[in-house]
Amino acid sequence: MTNLKETVSGWAQTAAKNAGWIVVLGVVTVVAGILAMGSPLASGLTVVLFLGIAMLMGGLARIVGAFSAESFGQGTLAFIGGMITLVAGLALSGRPGIGLTTLTLMLGVYLVVDGISSAILAFKVRPQKGWGSMLFSAVMGVLLGFLLLREWPLSGTWAIGTLVGVNLILSGFSMISIGSAARSAAKELS
Repeated sequence: MTNLKETVSGWAQTAAKNAGWIVVLGVVTVVAGILAMGSPLASGLTVVLFLGIAMLMGGLARIVGAFSAESFGQGTLAFIGGMITLVAGLALSGRPGIGLTTLTLMLGVYLVVDGISSAILAFKVRPQKGWGSMLFSAVMGVLLGFLLLREWPLSGTWAIGTLVGVNLILSGFSMISIGSAARSAAKELS
């Protein structure tokens, strides 16, 4: 028990030293989320542009890797996959507006399909504890998906950027909470 207490105490002291930075970074993340939500089109286009660049780099890497396969059969599949990734990256980075609209459509379809399958699963696990929460989450997913699809393609101008903003805000508050808790825990153990 003493080793556990020493370990926890050591962790808390280390976390407390960095707690200020964790809180500051959390605040910066919250501000970034607010900015993303304040300009969802710009933040959505930025996400698509970064995704396109990442796919370009990944496609190039796969193509180079295909030539290292030393076999036409194995290398051909890797080359084809690399070319598809490269072309998708070019499309996203070259036409981010169309990419944003397409990603929003895909997100809407995904949310509806995932929500329906989650609802089916919720009814299969009923009456186990938590099935109601699972069903609620599924219904919310389906509703959000239908909202995106009903407003599509207009929803492409706000959906991705808004969701990224919400995620940043929630992550930032989580960081602030962790940093504050680490500071408090270290003070209690001192």
